[in-house]
Amino acid sequence: MIDAYYWPTPNGWKISIALEEMGLAYRVIPVNIGKGEQFEPDFLKISPNNRMPAIVDHDPPGGGEPIAVFESGAILIYLAEKAGKFLPTALRPRMEVLEWLMWQMGGMGPMFGQSGHFKFYAPEQIPYAQNRYEQEMLRLYGVLDRRLAGRDFIAGDYSIADMACWPWVITYKRQNVDLDAFPNVKRWYKALQARPALRKGYAVGQEFGKPTGKRDAEAQRNLTPGAR
Repeated sequence: MIDAYYWPTPNGWKISIALEEMGLAYRVIPVNIGKGEQFEPDFLKISPNNRMPAIVDHDPPGGGEPIAVFESGAILIYLAEKAGKFLPTALRPRMEVLEWLMWQMGGMGPMFGQSGHFKFYAPEQIPYAQNRYEQEMLRLYGVLDRRLAGRDFIAGDYSIADMACWPWVITYKRQNVDLDAFPNVKRWYKALQARPALRKGYAVGQEFGKPTGKRDAEAQRNLTPGAR
């Protein structure tokens, strides 16, 4: 059994989608980031960066003590290797998947997140920051669109690279991105949206709520870097 420390955000959805796609047994342990539960001492033992998602695998490959993993990219690699799915073992296709997973972790996620932060959550409107991150977000959409030209998936077959990127495209409407300007991304996004396991993973934690673009004072404090 895998404990998934989770909240319904793009990074959280990566993991719930992967768990469903891989058919791994798991239970959800909510980490309400708006309430500051990511700062609780017991959670910090699992995720010292005070960020969710994180997992604890009580039945790790090879046996032994439970294994805790934090950082969504590391979790995806761990789960893929445990399940033997969605991450090739051959050198070249494996590196291709890992390249695009790292692209999401180092570029797509942070830049899309910063764009959303300065549009919706920043306590003051800063046009320079809004424009800077919006333009970088659109540049990355272009990178992904070119990558998907003539391809069904980002790296060979459907993989953890697709699972990592898809939840971030969910935000396109709220970010006022015209997906018609990126036809390959739109085609890929809609095709993956039809996958039953992906849809089930995306639905995990709906009862907790989804990002709305609004925060109360407590959530603003708990989700502002350096505030605690």
